[in-house]
Amino acid sequence: MLLDAVRGLLAAAQPTIELRGLTLIGVAVANLDDGRSIQLALPLDGYVGGSLDAALDEARERFGSKAVIRAVLLGRDEAFSPPLLPD
Repeated sequence: MLLDAVRGLLAAAQPTIELRGLTLIGVAVANLDDGRSIQLALPLDGYVGGSLDAALDEARERFGSKAVIRAVLLGRDEAFSPPLLPD
Protein backbone atom coordinates (compact mmCIF):
# COMPACT_ATOMS: atom_id res chain seq x y z
CA MET A 1 0.00 0.00 0.00
CA LEU A 2 2.74 2.48 0.94
CA LEU A 3 4.93 1.34 -1.93
CA ASP A 4 2.07 1.91 -4.39
CA ALA A 5 1.56 5.44 -3.06
CA VAL A 6 5.27 6.24 -3.35
CA ARG A 7 5.40 4.85 -6.88
CA GLY A 8 2.42 7.01 -7.80
CA LEU A 9 4.09 10.13 -6.42
CA LEU A 10 7.30 9.31 -8.27
CA ALA A 11 5.42 8.76 -11.53
CA ALA A 12 3.65 12.11 -11.12
CA ALA A 13 6.98 13.85 -10.49
CA GLN A 14 8.75 12.18 -13.43
CA PRO A 15 8.36 15.15 -15.86
CA THR A 16 9.92 17.51 -13.32
CA ILE A 17 12.71 15.03 -12.58
CA GLU A 18 13.52 14.72 -16.28
CA LEU A 19 13.52 18.51 -16.68
CA ARG A 20 15.46 19.48 -13.57
CA GLY A 21 17.26 16.29 -12.56
CA LEU A 22 17.13 14.36 -9.34
CA THR A 23 19.73 14.32 -6.60
CA LEU A 24 17.84 12.88 -3.66
CA ILE A 25 14.48 11.35 -2.93
CA GLY A 26 13.16 10.47 0.48
CA VAL A 27 9.99 9.07 1.96
CA ALA A 28 8.89 9.36 5.57
CA VAL A 29 5.98 7.69 7.29
CA ALA A 30 4.62 8.37 10.74
CA ASN A 31 1.86 7.36 13.12
CA LEU A 32 1.85 3.71 12.11
CA ASP A 33 1.71 2.50 15.72
CA ASP A 34 -0.91 -0.14 16.36
CA GLY A 35 -0.21 -0.17 20.11
CA ARG A 36 1.56 -3.52 19.94
CA SER A 37 4.87 -2.47 18.43
CA ILE A 38 8.18 -2.33 20.24
CA GLN A 39 11.33 -0.30 19.60
CA LEU A 40 14.12 -2.56 18.42
CA ALA A 41 17.63 -1.92 19.71
CA LEU A 42 20.26 -0.85 17.21
CA PRO A 43 23.19 -3.28 16.99
CA LEU A 44 25.90 -0.77 17.89
CA ASP A 45 27.89 -2.92 20.31
CA GLY A 46 30.24 -4.20 17.61
CA TYR A 47 30.90 -0.78 16.08
CA VAL A 48 34.49 -0.31 15.00
CA GLY A 49 35.06 3.44 14.86
CA GLY A 50 37.94 3.55 12.37
CA SER A 51 36.57 1.30 9.65
CA LEU A 52 35.14 4.14 7.53
CA ASP A 53 38.32 6.18 7.85
CA ALA A 54 40.41 3.16 6.90
CA ALA A 55 38.27 2.51 3.79
CA LEU A 56 38.54 6.16 2.71
CA ASP A 57 42.31 6.15 3.23
CA GLU A 58 42.64 2.98 1.19
CA ALA A 59 40.55 4.38 -1.68
CA ARG A 60 42.59 7.59 -1.72
CA GLU A 61 45.89 5.68 -1.67
CA ARG A 62 44.80 3.44 -4.50
CA PHE A 63 42.98 5.95 -6.74
CA GLY A 64 44.39 9.34 -5.69
CA SER A 65 43.39 12.11 -3.34
CA LYS A 66 40.37 13.13 -5.43
CA ALA A 67 38.85 9.64 -5.56
CA VAL A 68 36.41 10.39 -2.75
CA ILE A 69 35.00 13.87 -2.27
CA ARG A 70 32.07 15.43 -0.47
CA ALA A 71 28.89 15.44 -2.55
CA VAL A 72 28.44 19.16 -1.93
CA LEU A 73 31.65 19.75 -3.91
CA LEU A 74 30.53 17.95 -7.08
CA GLY A 75 30.53 20.33 -10.02
CA ARG A 76 32.23 23.12 -8.07
CA ASP A 77 35.41 24.94 -8.90
CA GLU A 78 38.40 22.85 -7.79
CA ALA A 79 39.94 25.92 -6.18
CA PHE A 80 37.21 25.81 -3.50
CA SER A 81 38.34 23.86 -0.46
CA PRO A 82 36.07 23.30 2.52
CA PRO A 83 37.50 23.70 5.98
CA LEU A 84 38.63 20.41 7.50
CA LEU A 85 38.72 19.48 11.14
CA PRO A 86 42.15 18.65 12.55
CA ASP A 87 42.90 14.98 13.13
